[in-house]
Amino acid sequence: MITAIFRIVATGLHVFAKLTGRTYREVNILVYYFMVPLSWLVMLDQIFGFHYFKISFLLVCLGFYLGCRDFKSYSDWLFEKSVVFLNLFNKMGSNYVSSSVWICVGLPVLTYLALGYLLIVNW
Repeated sequence: MITAIFRIVATGLHVFAKLTGRTYREVNILVYYFMVPLSWLVMLDQIFGFHYFKISFLLVCLGFYLGCRDFKSYSDWLFEKSVVFLNLFNKMGSNYVSSSVWICVGLPVLTYLALGYLLIVNW
């Protein structure tokens, strides 16, 4: 099951990369370091009834965009650092695929569920 989830997510990222003309690593970084956090901040702003989180994050993203000279190289570097992080869990009996699914799929899904619940409760 874990391997199937990993393959589905990786395939989706590969398809998205092909559609956008970016590399898999670039898309991975865009999704997990920009799009997912932005979506959480949009949800938090909805919960609290203001726009501070998403505006602040978008300003940080704008600063990054203006300051980043080579997004492909940056994505390659950050992707490698992410792999190293996920492989740290190997010492606890995990492996890269399992750690990727638990941390990069499981935790975001739990976060979306928690924020979704708060959105419904505050609606």
